[in-house]
Amino acid sequence: DFTSMIAGPYCTRLLADCSAEVLKIEEPNGDHMRSRPPLRDGHSTYFGHLNAGKKSVALDLKSTEGREAAKRLVATSDVVVENFRPGVMKRLGLDYSTLSATKPDLVYCSISGFGQTGPRAEQPAYAPVIHAASGFDHTQFTYQDGPDRNEHDRPAKTGIFVADVLAAVYAFGAIQTALISRLRHGTGQFIDVALMDSMINLLVFECQEAQFPSKERRPLYVPMRARDGFVIVAPVNQRNFEQLADAVGHPDWKADPRFATVAARTTNWDALMEAIEGWTAPRPARQCEDLLMAAGVPCSRYLSVAEALADPQLAARGSLATVNDGAGAFLVPNPPFRFSDGSVGVGRDVPALGADTETTLKKIPGRKQ
Repeated sequence: DFTSMIAGPYCTRLLADCSAEVLKIEEPNGDHMRSRPPLRDGHSTYFGHLNAGKKSVALDLKSTEGREAAKRLVATSDVVVENFRPGVMKRLGLDYSTLSATKPDLVYCSISGFGQTGPRAEQPAYAPVIHAASGFDHTQFTYQDGPDRNEHDRPAKTGIFVADVLAAVYAFGAIQTALISRLRHGTGQFIDVALMDSMINLLVFECQEAQFPSKERRPLYVPMRARDGFVIVAPVNQRNFEQLADAVGHPDWKADPRFATVAARTTNWDALMEAIEGWTAPRPARQCEDLLMAAGVPCSRYLSVAEALADPQLAARGSLATVNDGAGAFLVPNPPFRFSDGSVGVGRDVPALGADTETTLKKIPGRKQ
């Protein structure tokens, strides 16, 4: 694991969640994320979230000794993951071409902003840059309502690094596919994952609408004002709409020519949203959710992350794992997939910087004693 920041470490943490032995190669001063808040007694839970269950091996890759040690580790490994800017690993002599020459069954995954090839390959890029470059931020902006919004307004700030997590998940899946291919055919693989490509893949409707623009604006479910917050109500099909009409005491909506059919509701979408909000506005958000969900209508309150983490549903599914670092315990989400034998889950400990260097290096052949 020659990764840092978010995309690469999240990919390799998922591998660790699936019981892979992950050797996180860190520079002697450690991954930059070790110093990022939230911090408790100098320990970052942000770092821990991304690196639980791994082993930490501190190597100076700028030194000949460090690079040789890394090569020996690769020789006894199945997978290499790195997310340096394209060209860095080649300069270190740790690129796929060099390493696969002596280990042809190596699965090697490179994660970068724009990919390993093309005119933008060597440009620096982090998730917020890719959100802007991919059209994601602009699309989110165009979906916002309001009489004061115009095309010259600023797009919203980016605080959630979607591109990093998305690319990590694509890389995780690609690595599994390459390992299956190796089992069947005995050959390795070079995998090139780009944050840009990942975000373009996220924009399913938008990619098609960009090629074939619609004359009508796409209907969107919107936040509905409740007495103490907001809810979202999503009657996605005819049955949901009829259930909604009955639940809110307006069975007459089912015969209303503005709402009776999918086509009519699409044409009169704003009027429908306004009518629903007329019902939600005087009621507590929790009551809206309970009543509509009981009627079979998809609905949710808008919760904070802290409120969502306290949802009994997460506890019932074991969605959160307790992880420990040098400052104590904290919670980290388990991967969103479950195995019936319970074999998949976040590792319970976050490695201290270099904690596994000596024991790991002693196990590999060719080490100078």
